[in-house]
Amino acid sequence: MAGKRGMGCVYKRGNIYWIRYSVNGESHHESSRSSKEADAKRLLKRRLGESADGRFIGPKFERILLCELCEDFLTDYRINGKRSLDKAQRSVRHLLGFFKEIKAQQVSTDRVNAFIAHRQAQGVSNAEINRELAALKRTFNLGLRAEKIVRKPYIPMLKENNVRQGFFESEDFRAVREALPDHLKPVLTFAYLTGWRKEETLGLRWAQVERGAATIRIDPGVTKGGEGRTIILRGELRKVIDEQWDNHRLDCPYVFHRAGKRIKDFRGSWEKALNAAVVEGKIFHDLRRTAIRNMLRAGVRERVAILIAGHKTRSILDRYDIVNEGDLQEAAERIARRHRRRTVTHTVTANTSSAI
Repeated sequence: MAGKRGMGCVYKRGNIYWIRYSVNGESHHESSRSSKEADAKRLLKRRLGESADGRFIGPKFERILLCELCEDFLTDYRINGKRSLDKAQRSVRHLLGFFKEIKAQQVSTDRVNAFIAHRQAQGVSNAEINRELAALKRTFNLGLRAEKIVRKPYIPMLKENNVRQGFFESEDFRAVREALPDHLKPVLTFAYLTGWRKEETLGLRWAQVERGAATIRIDPGVTKGGEGRTIILRGELRKVIDEQWDNHRLDCPYVFHRAGKRIKDFRGSWEKALNAAVVEGKIFHDLRRTAIRNMLRAGVRERVAILIAGHKTRSILDRYDIVNEGDLQEAAERIARRHRRRTVTHTVTANTSSAI
């Protein structure tokens, strides 16, 4: 809030000194929280200086803590039923773990850069850091909307490489599945065959499964893309669902569970399985890329493959750097045939010229 340099005064209430000053015609009364007049005079001088420099935000806004804004951010996730609440909570934990009990107006671009450097030193990817920075941006935007703060810092974003190339070869998949606990093995197989997101797989309910028709249905509005879809159960995929049905519990609506409880997070088991299988650098999302690639290798049309996995457009093939090897082989054969024809034509022409 920019303001003209105003006049002020110091006065006493009980044992505490207060100050009174005016910014843009608005009068402000503020406690120095001190019984010393010198402390009150220093506070008054600082407030008048902030007003003259255009840096005045007011004591009400100055007291707001970042953790308060973060709680509002999580509340927004809850009341709007956003499915990625767990990720938002992780982002907030990392943010507050670094900024701690800092006031919101003390979060500067320099401190944001220090947070970025801190997370990079921990080996965190730029993509993950950007998710945390996006949460911080949203936190400040909600604070502005609620009129709890009057300004936000500039929050830079990092460059990401959006071409992702992680895939599970069949031997790696089998090794990791064997090393996982029994309740997670069908989860891995289902994701490997369908390319469904982790949240969609773990959230699959028996109400979505039509065992008689051998189909699984996701209603519109439930998925990340907002569109419904249906997949057909055949072969190993049908076997996974049938085995889960044989072990289902009446007190649990979820297809995949652990002792009747929904599976929410298994990062610890995942890392242990990777180590035991001697498979490095794999994440669960690699199963999504792998499923689409395997469908294309099997001759499934691109449009059908991305629909099964739950994408809207074929741009996902470019972003995941997925190539249909059959198309590459056909292209190579066409190039070779063209090269052979040009060579033959050149030879015939040369021989004809010689004969003349």
